[in-house]
Formats: sequence, C-alpha cells, structure tokens
Amino acid sequence: MGQGGGPRRAQAHDEELGRAVAAAQEGDEAAFAVAYRLVQPGLVGYLRGLVGTDGETAEDVAAEAWLEIARDLGRFRGDGAGFRGWTATIARHRAFDHLRRQRARPRPTALEQDMLELPGPHSTPASALEAISTERVLALVATLPRDQAEAVLLRVVVGLDGPTAARVLGKRPGAVRTAAYRGLRKLGERLGLDDGVTDDGPGALGESR
Repeated sequence: MGQGGGPRRAQAHDEELGRAVAAAQEGDEAAFAVAYRLVQPGLVGYLRGLVGTDGETAEDVAAEAWLEIARDLGRFRGDGAGFRGWTATIARHRAFDHLRRQRARPRPTALEQDMLELPGPHSTPASALEAISTERVLALVATLPRDQAEAVLLRVVVGLDGPTAARVLGKRPGAVRTAAYRGLRKLGERLGLDDGVTDDGPGALGESR
C-alpha cells in the first residue's frame, strides 16, 4: 500500500524492529532512527484514518506520539510486534487528545463525538487493500462503522496481529477479530466499485457523508 505496510510486510520487519528497539534503549540513536523508519508509515496511515486525511494533521499527531515514545522508550518491554502495538496505543491516545482540542469547532463529525465519549488469518480483502493506494484504502475504510474501521486499520495499515490490536483498542481479541472480519468482508464486496467513494478522500474514520 502507499503508506501502510500491511500485516505481512510489518511482520517481516518485526525481527529487525526488535533489534533496533533494543539497541535504541541502550542509547543508539541510529537504531532509534531505524525503528522510526519501520513504524512511522503505518502509524501515519492509522492516524489519517482517525483524525482525517489532512496529511499535516496526521503528521503533527504522529510527532506528538513520537515525543512520548522517545521519552518512555526505556519503559517498553517486548519484541518488535509488541513495540508496534505500543506505539499504536500511544498514537491513538494522542489522536483522542487532538479531537478533544477540536471541541470548539462548529459541526464536529459523528466520529469525533464518538471518540470523545470513549474511555481515555490472512484474507483476500486484506491482500487487495495492501495492493492499492493509502488514499483509496482510507476512502473505503471510512465507509465502515467505527469499530470495524479501526480494527481494519490496525490489522491492515499498522500490521498488528489480533491480540495486539485488541490490547490497543482495550477490547477482547474475539470482538476485534469479529469487527475486522466483518469490515474486511464489507470491503471485499466494495473493492472495484466507485460508488460512495470520491476523489476527495474520506474525512475522519467512519464519518458519514
């Protein structure tokens, strides 16, 4: 995909990511840069789904997340896959903070209202999503209910496995698997169809048109 790595690519890099994180925790700045390079594309893709497709906004939220990641890096315990999930959790919290700061904006989206109320196996559709552009993926995902959309983003764009995605969302793995399955099934039905998807791309994830 244009920006996300997809689950297979992310998993292929997790061994390298785990080594880079371990070295970064020992003070190796070059290793931290490697970890950043491996994680950032998927993280920004995920954030674009949460806060909208304004690239600068997603990049700004990601930058806030990386400040926290760098600050708390020494506290992290786990492997490359675990680090990917940990960074997604931090980014998700910063996205909520961003949406809360927008409360004064007129006519907030339905998804933003939903987020403000929140407490602080390989499939054919997933494979197809990996092969198309990030903009097209976000346009398709934005048509899903919020729970399905975020589950798909974490699985396909960030590349998390089911249990890790469940920890990020604070839900049971079964619930996340079901949401991802239903979302991917709906996307599979819509792939190749242009109805309901515009060239302007989606707003925030799950936003009604």
